[in-house]
Amino acid sequence: MWYVQPYLPAYPARQNDRLVKDLEKAINGEHSAVVCYQKIAQKAPDSETKKQILEIREDEIRHFNVFLTFYTSLTGRKPDISITEPCPEQYRNALESAFKDEQETVDFYLDIADYVKDRAIREAFKRAAADEQNHAVWFLYFLSKR
Repeated sequence: MWYVQPYLPAYPARQNDRLVKDLEKAINGEHSAVVCYQKIAQKAPDSETKKQILEIREDEIRHFNVFLTFYTSLTGRKPDISITEPCPEQYRNALESAFKDEQETVDFYLDIADYVKDRAIREAFKRAAADEQNHAVWFLYFLSKR
């Protein structure tokens, strides 16, 4: 389990506010992905594809829980969690949407890792960015198979 020191004087208030907002966005993005990838997995054309999509979903659940822990440690409360990105109904459209979202998320997470001072948070976002890049490759592979 991750532990982050609650607000520290070494953290400028402005940076702390930015981090809290970015964590909220990351938490909601991960939550949206978890819900969407369950739907995509149900529509997968074969068991191998379904298994891989569910493994990706497990990574997203892990990211969600890590970011939620950071958020709660920094704010002392739980965030309002909502689905911020709709999941297309058609399998191929959902794969395309997932691919684009994963690619955009890589940049977002690396931007956070660049400015955040806390080593644990920085490393978690770098790891999550690497996972998201891997997910994007899988979704691109699934798109190319059809």
